[in-house]
Amino acid sequence: PAEAPTKEHPASKETQRPAGKSSEGNITERDEETVTSTIHTTTIISTMRTEVSPSFLGQCSMNFTDAEGYIEMPPRTEDSHDSTVDCTYLITVYLGYGIEIQVVLEDLGGLQPSILANESVLSRGLVVRSSSNQISIHFSSKKHQAPSSLLLRYRAFVLSCAFPQTPANGEVSVSSLHAGGEAYFFCLTGYQLQGPSSLTCRNATMPYWSGKEPKCLAACGGMVKNATLGRIVSPGFPGNYSNNLTCHWVLQAPEGHRLHVHFEKVALAEDDDSSVVSTLQTNSLFYQDDGAKFNQKSKILNMCFSAFAKGTCYKPFVKYGNFSSSDLSYGPGTVVEFSCEPGYTLEQGSVTIECVDPENPQWNETEPACRAVCSGEITDSAGVVLSPNWPEAYDKGQDCIWGIHVEEDKRIMLDIQVLNLGKNDVLTFYDGDDLTANILGQYSGTLPRFKLYTSMADVTIQFQSDPATNIYGYNNGFVVHFFEVARNDTCSELPEISNGWKSTSHPDLIHGTVVTYQCYPGFQVVGSEILMCQWDLTWSGDVPACEKVMVCQDPGLVEHGRRVVAGSRFTVGSSVQYACNKGYSLSGPGVLTCYSRDTADPKWSERLPKCVPERYEPCSNPGAPSTAIQSSEKAFFQAGDTLTFSCRPGYQLLGEATIRCLPGHPSQWSGEPPACRVLFYVSGNKSQTQCLCRFILLFFRVQGKTLHLPSSSLPPYDNMTEESAFDNPIYETGVSMDALNLRDVDSQNTVVLS
Repeated sequence: PAEAPTKEHPASKETQRPAGKSSEGNITERDEETVTSTIHTTTIISTMRTEVSPSFLGQCSMNFTDAEGYIEMPPRTEDSHDSTVDCTYLITVYLGYGIEIQVVLEDLGGLQPSILANESVLSRGLVVRSSSNQISIHFSSKKHQAPSSLLLRYRAFVLSCAFPQTPANGEVSVSSLHAGGEAYFFCLTGYQLQGPSSLTCRNATMPYWSGKEPKCLAACGGMVKNATLGRIVSPGFPGNYSNNLTCHWVLQAPEGHRLHVHFEKVALAEDDDSSVVSTLQTNSLFYQDDGAKFNQKSKILNMCFSAFAKGTCYKPFVKYGNFSSSDLSYGPGTVVEFSCEPGYTLEQGSVTIECVDPENPQWNETEPACRAVCSGEITDSAGVVLSPNWPEAYDKGQDCIWGIHVEEDKRIMLDIQVLNLGKNDVLTFYDGDDLTANILGQYSGTLPRFKLYTSMADVTIQFQSDPATNIYGYNNGFVVHFFEVARNDTCSELPEISNGWKSTSHPDLIHGTVVTYQCYPGFQVVGSEILMCQWDLTWSGDVPACEKVMVCQDPGLVEHGRRVVAGSRFTVGSSVQYACNKGYSLSGPGVLTCYSRDTADPKWSERLPKCVPERYEPCSNPGAPSTAIQSSEKAFFQAGDTLTFSCRPGYQLLGEATIRCLPGHPSQWSGEPPACRVLFYVSGNKSQTQCLCRFILLFFRVQGKTLHLPSSSLPPYDNMTEESAFDNPIYETGVSMDALNLRDVDSQNTVVLS
C-alpha cells in the first residue's frame, strides 16, 4: 500500500527526462484522449527477483529497472486514439530500496484535477512511496477527442524503519533508521520500563523493528538504593490508582546523607486509603505536603525525593516557581527567596526562608506553593491568565474575574492558546474594566488557538464553571497569554528611512493621518513621499527610500544660442556645450560639467553663459538741421541702435523718421537724416505770389521794421547748409493774385490787397 503523499518541488514541463529501460518499446508522447487513471502500488517481499505475472501484461505493459526515470502515459500508437488503453507498468529496483513516484505533468482533459493513486488525490508535485523494491502502475483510458497526458517521474530511495513511538512518561533516542540501527528507550523518574529497553531495525528488503515499543508504567512499590533524586507515583498516574493495592517503597540514602520527600499531589480515598512515611534507623527523612487540592473523586499520589548532606538543609523545591539562594550548599544561615512563573501566585508559605539550627539544620519556614488562583488585578504589559489549579482540573461552581490594565494609549492582544472547558462552563472576555463593557467573545467547550484584540486599554475576563459538574484530568481549563500592543484603531507605525526623515500630521496614527518622507541634501525620494492612513487602517502605499541623486537639473537654454549634450542626459560626469547664433558671441564658459557633491545635489561646474551681440565700430551722430529735433544727442551710437527725428512747429518731415546703425566695419546708418520744410497753406497763380512778396516788404515798413535782403556779395545758394523750403514754382515766377488776405500776427490787423 502507498504512504500518504508528501510534498516535493514540482518539475517543470520543460524537464529533460531520460527514458527508463523498458521491455516493450519506448516511453511515448501524449495523445488526444480523456484519461481515467489509478495508481496501484503492490509491494513484493522477496529475497530474489520476481517474474512479472502474465496478468500484468496488456497491450502496452512495460517493465522498468533503472534507479530513476520517466513514464509518459498513454503511449503513442497508431490506433491508440481509436480504442481504449489498458496499460500496466512494473518498476523494480534493488533490494533494500523503495520507489517514489511524483506526478510531473497532469493534463487529463478535464476541468477538475483527477484523482490518482488509489484516491489519495495525488496531484502534480506530490509523491507516493512504496514500502518494497517493486511498484506497479495500472493505467486505463477511453477514446475521446480531447488531448490528455500524464507524466510520472520515479526514482529509488533507501528503505528504512519508521521512527519508533515515544512511550508516555518516557523518551527514545535512535542511532539510525536503516537496517542495523537501534532505538533506546528511557522512562521518567518514578516510572519503570515495561518491555525491551532497545530495538533493532532489521531486514533491508522491508525494514521493521525487532520488537514492540515498551511502555513506562508507575510501579507499585520497590527498593531504591543510593537514592539521590527521583519521584514516586501511584500506579496508573496521572490517572487514578485501582482498588485493593498495597504498595511499599523503600528509599535508601547514600552514606552521610539524609532524604527529603516532597508530596506534590496527594488525593486518597476518604474511607480506608492511607499513606504512611517511616524512617530507617540509619537515615533521617523529612516530608512535606504542598497542600495541593484535588477533586474528591481523584485517587493519585505523586511525591519527589532528594538526598542532601548532613549538616545542611535540603534543597528547596517549589513547583511552577523559582528561587534564589545566598548559598548553594544550603548550610546554616542560607537565605532563599521564592518567585512564581507567570500566571501563578505564591501561597501557603513565606516568600523567604532561612536555614537555622547548626546542630540540626532545617528551614525556619515551610516552602510556599505556586498556584493558578481564581481572580486578580494585573497591570503588567505582558503575562498569563490560567484557569484555577492549572494544569490540574478546575473545581466546580467557580466564578472568577481577572482585570488587565495597560497604558491608556495602548491596547491588549489576547492569545488564547488552550481552551478546553466543559459544555456548561463559560469563559467571557469584556472590552473594558468591568462586566458592563461590550463582550469581545464568550466561549465553551474545546476550541483551537485563536486571538482577540481590545479597543480599550482594559479587559475583564470572567470564568464560570458549572456547580453541578466535575471536570477531571490534566490540561482541562484555559491558558490566555496577553500582551500590550499599539492601538488597533490606528495604522501601524511606519519605519524611519536611511538618509532621510519623516513627519506626521497627527501624533496618533488614526484614519486620515498623513506621513511625509523627505531626504537629506544629495538624496531624492524614490516612491511615494506622502502616505495616508486609510479607512481599513492600512497605508496608501509602500515606504519610500532615499537614493543618492546622480543627475543635475536641466541647465536651460541660452537665448540666441544652441547646446550639445555629451554623455547620458545630465548625469554626473556628463557635459553640455553651448554655441551662439551668427551675429552673437558667447559670454561665459562654453562647456558645463555635472559633478557630484557628498552633502548636496549634483551641480554644474559653471553658471549658464549668455549670447551677446558682437561688438562693431559705432556710428557717429549724423547731425540734424536746425529745424529738426533728434531723439538722442550723444556723439556715438552702437550697432543696432536707432535714432529718431522730428520737426519743429511749422515744418514738415521729409524722409524716414528713424534710421538704424547697421553693424559693420565701419558701422553705417541705414539712411540719411530726413529734412524739415516750411508749411504754407496758400493757393493761386504766380502773380498772387509776387503780390505776396511785395506785401511782405510793405508790411515790414508799416511796422517800422527793417528787412535785410541778401546782396550780391553774399555766398551763393549752393553754400547753404539748409535745403530751401521754397520749392514751389510760384516762388520763381512771381505771384499773380486777384485778392490776398494777410493777418498781422502781432497786431491782429488784417490787410486786404486788391
